[in-house]
Amino acid sequence: MTRKRRRLYILLLCGIGLGTATALTLTAFQDNLVFFRSPSDILAEAPPPGRDFRLGGLVEAGSVQRSTGPDGRPHVTFRVTDGQHSIPVQFSGVLPDLFREGQGVVTLGRLGPGNVFLAREVLARHDENYMPPEVADALRRAGHWDPARGDPPPASGWNRLDPRRSGG
Repeated sequence: MTRKRRRLYILLLCGIGLGTATALTLTAFQDNLVFFRSPSDILAEAPPPGRDFRLGGLVEAGSVQRSTGPDGRPHVTFRVTDGQHSIPVQFSGVLPDLFREGQGVVTLGRLGPGNVFLAREVLARHDENYMPPEVADALRRAGHWDPARGDPPPASGWNRLDPRRSGG
């Protein structure tokens, strides 16, 4: 075997090893990826059963119902909206201090029976000027905000906005 051929074999083996390691890494990441979806996205194309994802939007005004679950933990039911559609959410646990109606929220969980989102974690926005990028994208796609026309509409009222008149 010549030196040139041996070098070629070594390079091919390294390439195969690197390709295999990359494929295994990407396969492992695929199981841990958590995608963001808006209520309109979910109603248009439901995620696979049992798959975790993030649901984002605004807490619909008048939808929050608090109770105590059978285990004694706080239980909250509310609706997340993107201005066009809304999805009911159930959560057991303590909500963030900034959680309230009309505010941006991102929840982590999975879709349960009857298209009810079963949340394991609820994240609320952290100040008056912050809007999660995913929520801003959902607003733009729903036609409730045109960045060229100014700041996004106030979070407290965009689930009731007329898309033709919104935009800041």
